[in-house]
Amino acid sequence: MGGAVSAGEDNDELIDNLKEAQYIRTELVEQAFRAIDRADYYLEEFKDNAYKDLAWKHGNIHLSAPCIYSEVMEALDLQPGLSFLNLGSGTGYLSSMVGLILGPFGVNHGVELHSDVIEYAKQKLDFFIKTSDSFDKFEFCEPSFVTGNCLEISPDCTQYDRVYCGAGVQKEHEDYMKNLLKVGGILVMPLEEKLTKITRTGPSAWETKKILAVSFAPLIQPNHADSGKSRLVHLPPVAVRSLQDLARIAIRGTIKKIIHQETMNKNGNGLKNPPRFKRRRVRRRRMETIVFLDKEVFASRISSPSDDNNNSEDLEDERQEEEETKPSELKPDPPVNFLREKVLSLPLPDPLKYYLLYYREK
Repeated sequence: MGGAVSAGEDNDELIDNLKEAQYIRTELVEQAFRAIDRADYYLEEFKDNAYKDLAWKHGNIHLSAPCIYSEVMEALDLQPGLSFLNLGSGTGYLSSMVGLILGPFGVNHGVELHSDVIEYAKQKLDFFIKTSDSFDKFEFCEPSFVTGNCLEISPDCTQYDRVYCGAGVQKEHEDYMKNLLKVGGILVMPLEEKLTKITRTGPSAWETKKILAVSFAPLIQPNHADSGKSRLVHLPPVAVRSLQDLARIAIRGTIKKIIHQETMNKNGNGLKNPPRFKRRRVRRRRMETIVFLDKEVFASRISSPSDDNNNSEDLEDERQEEEETKPSELKPDPPVNFLREKVLSLPLPDPLKYYLLYYREK
């Protein structure tokens, strides 16, 4: 087994490596990946492997390799306010990252076959909402998960702007998947051992692009042996937000703008304070590996041959950076949740403050 990129020591370094290898290419995707720590979705005894570019499976719980998720996120071309359907939503890791981009007026639904995985995903979602400072840096589109076989979605369900399927799709189910899309929508799925992007350009018009060679476990076919009847999966309704909830979103947005303006004024022309420490340089390297994962495989990109000529220079730069930082061993200050501090300082009744903060524990 091998990864497409080098293992990181933490979530930020994993993202640095994915950027270096061009698996993460846009700012929105990078922000979402940095905001959610991949290790939080691992069982405690397996967290040592969280920052390796490898898939992980334990019982019914499964996470694809980070390079797969990053390619999926890039291909989906996510924007605020869109609707998203995740078929085989698993731990909810991908759905939560997508929710950071969709924002408060998006739709974020997931279908998962295994009820124990749904419970695991709900626990991880609850942990993220209650404890992560990233929650206050974004306006989050909270995912909703339902249990069922994604091949048995009720035919009267709404169509979506973006759809991802996390299992291998057989050719006979291609049209079924396409019909889940709105016109103008994008579907990403493993089809005939290729991660495939399909854009619906009209009622009966499609554009198809092959992204990566992959090998996913196939979709599990519905089992009607017990009753002989299909068990239709009914997706969550698209609910209209309450006036109270809309007010909370607007107030939080206004406070964030005030904090941003205060930061601009304090730092002068919006310039950020220089960092107190340097992150280890990610060394460019020639990659010719083929990735073999648990029922998931793809060939990594091959970097430019000129990268090899830069290795000695990169090594020297890295050695100098290590020498510069070694004496002081400076560590970054703990992150400050400015939104929380600002809300708590307002002359408001405590119940209102806690409502604005979503009753979060941090």
